[in-house]
Amino acid sequence: MGDALDEPWWEPQPGTHSSSDSNSPDPSDDEEMEKSTNTSKPVQPDSDSGSKPATAKKRKQPVECFLTHPEEKEEHTVKVKRRRKKKMSDILAESSPKPGVPEDLQKLLNQHFGTKRSVIELEELKLPDSCFLPSNDLTHSFSSYLKEICPKWAKLRKNHKEKSSVLMLIICSSALRCLELIKSVTAFKGDCKVIKLFAKHIKIKEQLNMLENGVIHLGVGTPGRIKALVKQDGLSLNSLKYLILDWNWRDQKLRRMIDIPEIRRETIDLLETGIIKLCREDSVKLGLF
Repeated sequence: MGDALDEPWWEPQPGTHSSSDSNSPDPSDDEEMEKSTNTSKPVQPDSDSGSKPATAKKRKQPVECFLTHPEEKEEHTVKVKRRRKKKMSDILAESSPKPGVPEDLQKLLNQHFGTKRSVIELEELKLPDSCFLPSNDLTHSFSSYLKEICPKWAKLRKNHKEKSSVLMLIICSSALRCLELIKSVTAFKGDCKVIKLFAKHIKIKEQLNMLENGVIHLGVGTPGRIKALVKQDGLSLNSLKYLILDWNWRDQKLRRMIDIPEIRRETIDLLETGIIKLCREDSVKLGLF
């Protein structure tokens, strides 16, 4: 009997479980339940933490870059307008023309020789008032002015017989002005001979031959050529009676002959060659036309 008690009094049938087995859950079933609950219920964010739900960051697409040269901008420099200095022609255009007077010529000589000569030498260059003819008051033509200052011209030209010399010299600033005065002097000259004493288109040898071979009464020229003829002894001043300076005439730039540096210097040099001395001796008369 003892052996029969040690064995269980029942045997479990296949496919059936004991009570202890039926109460304990199967691990595989637990996993399935957890999956179902996780998929059915969304995860709520924790209100206490205050954190935002994580969002997926978008990756930036690469952008193509092109290197461009900077545009060269033209530099516009603003030029400062400088105040234009007034030229001699501007000053003369604004001022009314004034006829030349003997004081103007004397002042010109003093300015030129003032720093170069002594007091005694300056005194010798001073022109007496008696040597000046009446000045042109800007109402005369050239012929009428010559008739007024030289009423005995017809007698003088008849008595003139000396070669290489003239009775009257007319000093101009240019060759063109000389030609104008030669045309305008027709009413005054009569039958006297006139010589052109300027350098344009005329060689000095031709002028020397004309002076040497003929009797000439009136010479019209520029101071530079007349001075050259005097220095070469081609033109004598012994018979000279009148020296007329074309003082008041102005060129296209409104310059008088004394306003042009070269002409002014040559005129003063010509006066110094012996004309000032003849004026002081009362042999030559000066006129400002």
